[in-house]
Order: sequence, then C-alpha cells, then structure tokens
Amino acid sequence: MYVESLNINNYRNYDELFITFDKNTNILYGDNAQGKTNILESIYMAATTKSHRGSKDREIIKIGEEESHIRLCIKKSDISHRIDMHLRKSKNKGVAIDGLPIRRTTELFGLLNVIFFSPEDLSIIKNGPSERRRFLDLELCQLSRLYYQNLSSYSKILNQRNNLLKQIAYNKSLMDTLDVWNMQLVDYGRKVIKERQNFITMLNDLIGEIHLKLTSGKEKLEIIYDKNVGEDEFEQVLSDKVHVDLNYMSTQTGPHRDDIMFIINGIDARRFGSQGQQRTVALSLKIAEIKLVKNIINDNPILLLDDVMSELDSSRREALLEEIKDIQTIITCTGYDDFIKEQVVINNVYHVINGTVTKI
Repeated sequence: MYVESLNINNYRNYDELFITFDKNTNILYGDNAQGKTNILESIYMAATTKSHRGSKDREIIKIGEEESHIRLCIKKSDISHRIDMHLRKSKNKGVAIDGLPIRRTTELFGLLNVIFFSPEDLSIIKNGPSERRRFLDLELCQLSRLYYQNLSSYSKILNQRNNLLKQIAYNKSLMDTLDVWNMQLVDYGRKVIKERQNFITMLNDLIGEIHLKLTSGKEKLEIIYDKNVGEDEFEQVLSDKVHVDLNYMSTQTGPHRDDIMFIINGIDARRFGSQGQQRTVALSLKIAEIKLVKNIINDNPILLLDDVMSELDSSRREALLEEIKDIQTIITCTGYDDFIKEQVVINNVYHVINGTVTKI
C-alpha cells in the first residue's frame, strides 16, 4: 500500500498542488509555516475524512474561497484507486472512491491506513485524558468500521442525553424519558469499551518488547486501560449516579471519560516519569501502533512524520528509522542533513516555500 500522487486545490495556503511520491522515503523540507504539514494533513484527511489537528472543514479551505478539493491516488495490492474529497464551507464534505460517490464515511475506512506522528504525539503521555482517548479513536476508526459506527452513535446519544439533563432542570416531568436514552447509551457504550480493551490488549502484546529494547533492557512498560466504568456495571452505575448527572447537567459516567495509564517498572509515567521517559514511552507507543496495524491489515500502512526527527535523540531516531525502512514514509523537516548523516536512503526530496513545492 502506498500513495502515488496528491492533487489539492484551495487547501490551506495552496492554490493548487500536484505532487508524486516514491513508495519508500520522501522528504519535504523548508522553514516553518511554509505548508509542509498541510500536505501531510491533506493525505490524512483523504484517508480518514478528518484533520489530525481537529480542524473543521471551513478552517481548511483557503481564505477567500468557498470550496477545496483533494485527489489522492494510491496503489493497494497492485490495484490503483482514487479518492476524491470535496470540502465546502456551507455543506457536508463529498467523497468519491474511483469516481463513485459514497454515502457513508465508513465506506472509505480501510482503503488507506495512515499513521501520523508529530511532536504533539511525544506529549501524549503528559497531556490530558482527551488526548489519549483521541489517539484510541483515530486509530480504531481506521481499523474498524463497526467501531466508528458505535462511537458515532454513542456520541450522538450522549449529546442528546446531556441536552435532556439540562431540560430536566427546568421541567421535572421529563425525567420519565431519561431511561430511553440510558438504554441506548449503555448499549453503544459497552461496545466502545470492549473494542478499546481489545485494542489495548493487542498493543500490550507488542509494546513491552519494543520499550525494553529502546531502554537497553532497563524499563518494563505496560499500558493499562483506565476505564471510567466497566462493561457489565455501566447500566447500574449510570442508574445509581443519576442524581450526580442531574446536578452537573451532564453525563459523568461512560467511556467518554476513559483514560490510559502507562506504567514503567510499576510507576505511572505521566505522574512520575521524566520528560525523557515520557518521550520514550510515546515512541514505543507509535512503533507498537505501526506493528499492530501491519499485523491487522496484513499490509504496510503509510507513515506521515511531521517534523518529529528533530525532537528525538540519535538512538531514538535510529530505532524509529529501523521500523520504517520497509514502508512508505513522508517526512517533513526544516533540513535534511540529519537524514544524510543517518545514512537513510532518500528517494524523493521536495523543497517547500510558501505553498510552492519544488523537487530537488
């Protein structure tokens, strides 16, 4: 699996761009704020329909324009495919695969698996729980259409239940309708919890050995799924704590409040780990993610590295480069001298200056 070419129009700071990629290592270099990350973002958008930054469609469209287009040509199992995405300020995005419009976002998932690695990922350990939940959801949605459907349904019902809790504060007679939303919330919530648990179990099967190698055998790493509530007890806890929800006028129990713990030699890395330890954990997590996706899809994902090499020391860079040598990688950086020093085989090099891309 690899990206053959990208064509974007009115995307962020680009009027129009057409760029081809080698199926191995591609470098996009240039100063900051020139548009390197926008290229990676557009590829991620085409694969997942979402920005890795969490940006809304209208924020992505070039200033002064009403629409933006992404066309991504890929090759998978020796078969070429084309993804067309149409972003509009006033309407939902339109997506077509090989020229045929799709009705549901889930029809896109699985066609292209992309892993994004940025400096922000190095902070995932010390950031808040929402960042770690987002990590889970972004990867699981690519790997499982069913997870995406369950998570979407859960989120919609959660919003409706929260709106009802606010209304009950002014109209107590609406309490009788709460049970209907409780049943649906528990149904979809249990499915989300189960799939997250399975995903974390699979990551744990890989990450321990990876981290042990990165730390020269000094540190044992384990991921713990810090559930807000278990599958079996969700219904009862939701019922028992209804007075709490009414007081806060929002749902305080459920997988939307989950977290992940990273335990190094029995110690919580978020609370007690050094910055260096936290970064190594984040790197171990990303390498484990790459290996897991390979195992699940029986193919190589596309790796997007956004200015992350400069954030890693030489030993961590070497460990990451060892893992990505057989997969398509598109890397942004401010200069590529470090890659030459690391003796990385570079297949394509592009210089990015203010929305203009030149092949070197």
